[in-house]
Amino acid sequence: MPLPEDEAHELLLLGLLRRGPMHGYALNKWITHNWGACTALKKPTAYYLLSKMAHRGWITWDKDSTGHGPQRRVYRLTPTGEVAFWNLLRKNLGTYQPVYFAGDVGLSFLDVLPPDEARFLLQNRQQQVQTRRQALEKAPTHTGTAALALEHQRYHLAAEERWLEHLLEHLTAYLSSEEELHG
Repeated sequence: MPLPEDEAHELLLLGLLRRGPMHGYALNKWITHNWGACTALKKPTAYYLLSKMAHRGWITWDKDSTGHGPQRRVYRLTPTGEVAFWNLLRKNLGTYQPVYFAGDVGLSFLDVLPPDEARFLLQNRQQQVQTRRQALEKAPTHTGTAALALEHQRYHLAAEERWLEHLLEHLTAYLSSEEELHG
């Protein structure tokens, strides 16, 4: 059974709080800067999950009024949260997560486009994949096992680039075989 995305996000938040107490702004900034290439966790979702985890007793929070500006909640991991972290970590690492590509839906209808337009659109897509891969090459250097998530992203993008190159090379053959089938 696939791991729900919220559980992966909870694992990330708990893992960060294992390093020490943090306020929400610092958590979101760290995630955006260090994990933006590997997760789509947005601020509202992070705050929702922090609230949910506090309700479960996994984390607590105190108000921090040091400095100038509004009071901030400083989140801390509880012993129950430590147990939850270990359970989520083991579940995450031990469970295959199917990957679904929304762009595959359009491929099912590729044959309804004129071949030149199909080629143009796929070349545009290929350029976007290359741009994303190049951006990941410039991502901040991670040490230890944290670098594995970026490496995983890079492998997926490299495979997507190769597949698009293959598709573009054989596009005419694919489109003509579909024409013959639907003739």
